[in-house]
Amino acid sequence: MFLQRIGNQGIRLGTLFERAAARHPANIVVLDHDLDIAPGLGRRATVAEIADLIDDFAARLWAAGVRPAQRVVVHKSDGFDITLLACAIVRVGAVPVLLSPKLDGATVAELVRRTDRPFLLTDRDKLDTELPAEVFTLAERVLLAAGGHPEATALADLAGSPRVPAVTMPPEQPTLVTHTSGTTGIPKLAVHTGHTLQARYRPQAAVTAPLLRGRETIAMHVSFVHSRLITALAISLFRGYPIVVLADSDPKHAADLFARLRPGILEAHPNSFMEWEELADDPRAPLANVKLFSSTFDAIHPRTVRRLLGASRRKGALFGQLYGQSEIGPAVVRSFSRSGRGLCTDGRCVGRPFPGMTDIRVVSRNGNPPSPDNPGYIEVRSDGRIVTYLGEQQRYDEQVNDGWWRMGDVGFRTRLGCVHLLDREVDLIDGFGSTLAVEDALFTRLPQLAEVVIIPGPDGRAVPVVSTKDDIPLDPDTWRRAVAGLPAMAEPVQWRKEELPQTATTKIKRLELARRLADAPGAQGPVAVEEVV
Repeated sequence: MFLQRIGNQGIRLGTLFERAAARHPANIVVLDHDLDIAPGLGRRATVAEIADLIDDFAARLWAAGVRPAQRVVVHKSDGFDITLLACAIVRVGAVPVLLSPKLDGATVAELVRRTDRPFLLTDRDKLDTELPAEVFTLAERVLLAAGGHPEATALADLAGSPRVPAVTMPPEQPTLVTHTSGTTGIPKLAVHTGHTLQARYRPQAAVTAPLLRGRETIAMHVSFVHSRLITALAISLFRGYPIVVLADSDPKHAADLFARLRPGILEAHPNSFMEWEELADDPRAPLANVKLFSSTFDAIHPRTVRRLLGASRRKGALFGQLYGQSEIGPAVVRSFSRSGRGLCTDGRCVGRPFPGMTDIRVVSRNGNPPSPDNPGYIEVRSDGRIVTYLGEQQRYDEQVNDGWWRMGDVGFRTRLGCVHLLDREVDLIDGFGSTLAVEDALFTRLPQLAEVVIIPGPDGRAVPVVSTKDDIPLDPDTWRRAVAGLPAMAEPVQWRKEELPQTATTKIKRLELARRLADAPGAQGPVAVEEVV
């Protein structure tokens, strides 16, 4: 039995801000955007004010008919109020189902159907421009976070509804549903309980506690529909850290904000950190006060780690990397420093399990021991594992083997126990080796790269799809020098970065990219840039 089971009362999302306000009522949250549900609140509020806002909207949801154990799908325009509405939904005992604003209307309709007649909380813009009319028949009732519609109930019209006491559901019951990345098709709906979320909170809180002393401002750019944001908020709120929440990851925007607010902790997805490499050259030194860079769920390129750590002027600055998955939470951890063995060039080493909290193994795919040349299936055991895929129990069961969860990645473990991630199972290219390792090498050799993704081309060859900073054409001679000594690849295909299909957490949808490449004109061989951009 893992240690986090002891005393696990579950994360109580509905009263998260209220309990934090009781400890640190004057603590603040700074936003880079206005809230659709409360534009008058402004971009700076105390934790107590936000707790009151959550209580207000819980009352409105209750007045709209939302009751304990019912599901409420939240699919609205991007903003931190997605998270606040989730808190309000849990406060009345219901279960929020958070869908990314980036999902297309047909996918949202399918996920609403899979949720079995939930309430749908959206906004006028989504109804007018993206969602199909069938959502009105698929949902029990459509609620609006912003705007009006003749067939929907606007929460604005329920302002002043009587406040209702918070409902506390048993910690083993579903409390949150998020969706998987969708890199391999229609996203799956991952069901979290209070127990599983608390199990994810504890290792993260434990590993950061000795690193951070005093009061640090934490800046976050994490998908508002991702479970990671819940645990990151809980850690920050209960420690009394001022919080800066970004909806916009544009480097110039982030630089302006960080230069003014001087965060001591940055929490973001790997691709956001990659975008922010250019902040290292900003004369205002917006990253100078950062003591901890925290990256979630995917391995990060060594070039990015070196650039960002080099921009910090804090003594003992660290880059913390968590490897995990929406279904399992953080599984292993690794830290990098400016000196010593932590800042090595091997981006495939993702770290070691949390002692007593998570465990990991690598299982052979072919009867031979897993190794760098013969990677095996990575499997994780943790109390943070989701309890099911909503409406797809069999699919969930297929990934569990005697308590071990198959991650869908392949790799190996070193003699000292470090986990090396080499590829996704579905992205393996026979005879090529690790596509992720080659991508790391290209990022290191070509500082002008903004993105590189190696996928199988229509003829079976590995095709590098590249994006450059400011979309400057990639010089052929520079490319040939960069790929010297690497596995053989087709000529590169250059796309603008915004053309690459991305998930809610900015990961590239490799299978969809491969399909687009195959469907492009002239796809029998390397595809010219002008044919696809």
